[in-house]
Amino acid sequence: MDFIPDGYVDIHSHLLPGIDDGSPNIETTAKLIDGLQSLGFSKFISTPHIMSDVWNNTAAGIQETKDKTIADLKVPGLQNHFKAAAEYMMDAAFRELFAKEPLLTLRDNYVLVEMSYLSPPFQLFETLFELQTQGYKPVLAHPERYNFYHHNLNEYHKLKDAGCDFQLNMLSATGYYGPNVAKAADYLLGKGLIDFVGSDVHHSRHLDFIRKKVVLKNHKFLPSAFQNNSFFNF
Repeated sequence: MDFIPDGYVDIHSHLLPGIDDGSPNIETTAKLIDGLQSLGFSKFISTPHIMSDVWNNTAAGIQETKDKTIADLKVPGLQNHFKAAAEYMMDAAFRELFAKEPLLTLRDNYVLVEMSYLSPPFQLFETLFELQTQGYKPVLAHPERYNFYHHNLNEYHKLKDAGCDFQLNMLSATGYYGPNVAKAADYLLGKGLIDFVGSDVHHSRHLDFIRKKVVLKNHKFLPSAFQNNSFFNF
């Protein structure tokens, strides 16, 4: 992908081994990091899922896995290029969680959140409001992938008005998720709604698709979105 700038900081990936549906082992993690670096990635914020009854990860467990991963990879200086946050499912358990303990953030108060692909949370806007009253800034992962918004595009504008930043998946730009998701990504880019870009890499197939040609008509807006990721430099 030609749009990846020098010093690019990836804010969404699943590189920590054996902790969610991403990399299953340290060998795969090493291969994914090597592949992403060959594409121009400089730094990584790995974001394992925290999803009640599916991936019951904790902040402490994620940090422990991150430290062990850096130690096992034995790459000089990797600790300066690799950190961990989380991708939080916005469900009832999430509301309870941020009310009682600190969240793992991308930087400062910026927290990566997602929702089910089946339907939005019942109390979505209440959750976003409460999250912000706790001092957090929500960064919504891959908004283009929520197909229940594809025929109601005004909902995207409501989410922006409710305080969300939007993070586009690179894979959406190369057509990995199909034409409907690519169309939604095109719309969000064209309307200036995309703030950041992430790989959301889970496995080698994702890596292969990131290398493919961008299929979006509004690709001219991608470079600035990529550049915005420099905000998360560490």
